[in-house]
Order: sequence, then structure tokens, then C-alpha cells
Amino acid sequence: MISNKKVCILYTGGTIGMVSTEHGYAPKKDYLSVLLNEIHQLQSPTLPKWDIVEFDPLLDSSNIALEQWNAIGKVIADRYNDYDGFVVLHGTDTMAYSASALSFMLEGLNKPIVFTGAQIPLCELRSDGRDNLINSIVIAGEGQVCEVCIYFGGKLLRGNRSTKVSSDELRAFGSPDHPPLAEVGIDIHYDEKAMSLPSRPKYFQLTEFKPVPIGVLKIIPGLQFELFESMINSNLKAVVLEAFGSGNIPSNNKALVEGIRKLADNDTIILVTSQCQRGGTTLGTYATSSELARSGAISASDMTIEAAIAKLYYLFSCGYSSERVKLLMATNLRGEMNE
Repeated sequence: MISNKKVCILYTGGTIGMVSTEHGYAPKKDYLSVLLNEIHQLQSPTLPKWDIVEFDPLLDSSNIALEQWNAIGKVIADRYNDYDGFVVLHGTDTMAYSASALSFMLEGLNKPIVFTGAQIPLCELRSDGRDNLINSIVIAGEGQVCEVCIYFGGKLLRGNRSTKVSSDELRAFGSPDHPPLAEVGIDIHYDEKAMSLPSRPKYFQLTEFKPVPIGVLKIIPGLQFELFESMINSNLKAVVLEAFGSGNIPSNNKALVEGIRKLADNDTIILVTSQCQRGGTTLGTYATSSELARSGAISASDMTIEAAIAKLYYLFSCGYSSERVKLLMATNLRGEMNE
């Protein structure tokens, strides 16, 4: 019975607990706890018992960075043995980044970590936050999914396969290359096949992220790469290229091609993702990706940009060499990519 379970709610900020101000919606200290105590469904004896940890300061998720990822991970690690599951209330803008980061930081998970939030604040009449929060608490208490997930708009998604797909729809998140872990209607229907994960460490531990210098460059037609040449130096550990299609770049752009060669000479990892929502990258399929292949760039396969960045942070934070990072970037560690 999930009524015997205990769930810890981490409130980091985000729309779900915001109030209207003269400058727009903003988080308000201690306000969410008052709202939660007024939702009678949350006091139901059939729901898992829950506690709330409120972060200080509360943040709009656009202000979430490495420091906050580590803080969320540490709060969970410190309370890991005290609860059956965790719900992380988080703003939607960077939720997929944070869920991806936590999926790598928290090794050996054997209980649910469910990220959720709202498109409309709880203080508003039509808020989607009540359904998202209640179902997330139930999922965290049931313990069927032992990984980091996102619950939003009736679907439970793998955290590191998710991306925000809409700024104004209640189903704000999608998982283009992986099916939902569960769908919520009258009942919660879990997909056992979708929940399958590669082998993982037996023991739980937290690996905090270090401030590794990683760059991201989106390829566009007519890119003036000269404007980005200053980013090429020996301190840059990795660059994520958001390329066209299956990993293509304008191979007739001499400045870009020369820049890629310089990055490779500096032992900077060049990771190639696709701007397409579905499918992945395969370098060398077209001539326009051959320069990337020759430079030693690696394919992100079908990883989301959020997962690719989080995985790079994780692997470098583990202290691995560049060659080891390249090898593990092509290895499915947390269900973030197809084999």
C-alpha cells in the first residue's frame, strides 16, 4: 500500500509555486507550503506521507545552473535512506536539463526521482500543477520506476530522453525517441519494456558535477564562424555541434572546417547532435559530414541535447581522459540512447 510509503518533495522554484507580481510571475518564499496544505487531496490517507524541502533561494528555472544541480543531488543523497521516492518541483524551461543531469549524478538508483511542475501556477484556477503533483507523489510512492523521470500532462517520461516541446500547452514535454514509461488515465499503466535500463552500479552514490568548460554551437546556413573563433582554446574540453540532419555541416564553409580542425588539434571533444527532434546522427553518411568524421568528432546518436551536455559534464567530473570520455559517450549508461 502506498499509504505506508514516504515521499520527499523538493521545491526548487518554478511556475508551480509562483505568484503574480508587477514584474510577472515570480517565486515567493514559504508560499507553496501554504498552498499544498489547502489542497485537500494531498491530505488523503490513501496518498503516501510527504514532507517538503524548500530551497533558498527559490529560482526561476532559467537561472538553474551547475550549482543547483549539485544542490538537488546532495539533498536527495542526504535523505536517500529516509524516503521511498522523491518529487522535484522545478520550472519547465530547464527541467529536461536538470532531469538529465540528475540521471547521471545519482548512480545506482533503486527508487523513483520524479520531476514535475506546472504551466499555470497553483494559485490560479486552471492550474495543471495539482494533477501533476498528485500523480507524481503516487508514482514516487509506488516505486515501479527506479530512475529519474519527468511526469507532465498524463505521461511519465525518462528524464534523459525528454525535452520541452511547448511553451503554452499543458503537455509541455515530449520524448521523441523513446516511448513513455507510463501513461496516466483512470489507472497508471507502466510500460515494462520502456522501463528497461542497462546494467548499473549496485550501490547508490552521488557524483557532483565540476564546472567543466563545454561549448554549444548551433549550425545555421551562412554561419559566420569567425565570430566564434575566440572560443577555440586549449581549455575547452568539449563542443557540442547541433548539426543538420544526420550530422551534416556546410563543408564549403572554410572558417568552420578550419575551426573544427583546430578544436581537434587542441584535444577538444567534438560531439555532434542533430537539430531534428527524431532520429540521430551518423557521421560519414553524407559527404558534408566527412570532415567531422576525419577530425575525430563523435556522434551523439539519438541523445537529446540536454542529455548530451549532462553526460559530458558527468564523464569529465569523473576525471576520465578525453579518450575514455569519447568511448563512454558512445555507451548507453542510463538509458539515454539506443544501443
